[in-house]
Amino acid sequence: MENRIKDILSEKGLTAKELSSVIGLSSVSLYNIINGKQEASANTLNAIATALNVPFWQLFVSPSEVQKETDGGYKCPNCGHPLKIKVE
Repeated sequence: MENRIKDILSEKGLTAKELSSVIGLSSVSLYNIINGKQEASANTLNAIATALNVPFWQLFVSPSEVQKETDGGYKCPNCGHPLKIKVE
């Protein structure tokens, strides 16, 4: 599955090397995850999301891609399931 880590890093003005230091992952492993050459565990993805200060789901889909339902809820653009989005 494609991820948005590179986009989020750019939005936040960070480098992959800086992120790898923060989460305690080798820069090679992080580059491979970013480029889809290596799968990441849920724990690693959670550490990345936490370090980037974004919800877990934003690693895979941007807020603008999430569709708003007529009832005020949101649904995933990939699978169509409802999303519960916590705005902080």
